[in-house]
Amino acid sequence: MSIIGRRGIHFLHKLNAENVPVALIEKGQSRVIDASLTLIRERAKLKGELVRALGGAVASTSLLGVPLGHNSSFLQGPAFAPPRIREAIWCGSTNSTTEEGKELNDPRVLTDVGDVPVQEIRDCGVDDDRLMNVISESVKLVMEQDPLRPLVLGGDHSISYPVVRAVAEKLGGPVDILHLDAHPDIYHAFEDNKYSHASSFARIMEGGYARRLLQVGIRSINNEGRVQGKRFGVEQYEMRTFSRDRHFLENLKLGEGVKGVYISIDVDCLDPAFAPGVSHIEPGGLSFRDVLNILHNLQGDVVAADVVEFNPQRDTVDGMTAMVAAKLVRELTAKISK
Repeated sequence: MSIIGRRGIHFLHKLNAENVPVALIEKGQSRVIDASLTLIRERAKLKGELVRALGGAVASTSLLGVPLGHNSSFLQGPAFAPPRIREAIWCGSTNSTTEEGKELNDPRVLTDVGDVPVQEIRDCGVDDDRLMNVISESVKLVMEQDPLRPLVLGGDHSISYPVVRAVAEKLGGPVDILHLDAHPDIYHAFEDNKYSHASSFARIMEGGYARRLLQVGIRSINNEGRVQGKRFGVEQYEMRTFSRDRHFLENLKLGEGVKGVYISIDVDCLDPAFAPGVSHIEPGGLSFRDVLNILHNLQGDVVAADVVEFNPQRDTVDGMTAMVAAKLVRELTAKISK
């Protein structure tokens, strides 16, 4: 566990050692959580009011950062990703128009409600059960402000579980999930951590939050990943057969008969030649244009999405992977907003 990941635990142990009443600690934790949710609520309310006042938007993308890295099994750098992605989105080296012509400067297309203060909450000794609930509640607060739809910036892949849970609960039923990743992230409880970034989709499928789960770009999978995939009826498309599967994957039609489509993009779905700034470098991945072809051609109502596992601490000095992650966010925004 990283120094950041230990801060909250050590703080709580220190309080316990000094015989501070548990009720006092829990009351303080609740105040911090309430304050955190209030900030998200009020920012989402303001952005929703703005979009509604401008009119004409059926669906509008709103960024929500979740800077969480402690559930990573290797490096915790993804906790630092959200501000780097935002910086790259608005980098002056490119314009603010997506490939399909959406203008990001238009708040009806893209707004931002800020970050869930993950480290500040954990510094108060809040455990992961409560933290995951805070993330879910934050997502729901965004969704309450119609027509806002959340596009979540990770963070490691453990955040997808509370986000998908919130989306399915708020919409009243399961979604279809398109998951692009080098890994299936479907271990039952990797390293005995039920919230591990390698177990997020096991939690999603156990909870019944997805009808279909399509995993694309897979090239690091063991026997448990395949057994779990069969257990949950996951459609796993490995890179070794991508040339055969390409036509199908570039013409997907999802979401009919359920509450819509959720897209989760782990940046390591891309070959490291395109995105070196990831914790788990796995050669033989998708090209950036492969990913865009899949996204652009997808037919379905995208109700929410996430971009995860960008690790700024492993990026190139010129921020190449930050720009890649930002481009993914930009094109997902175009897919969601309408």
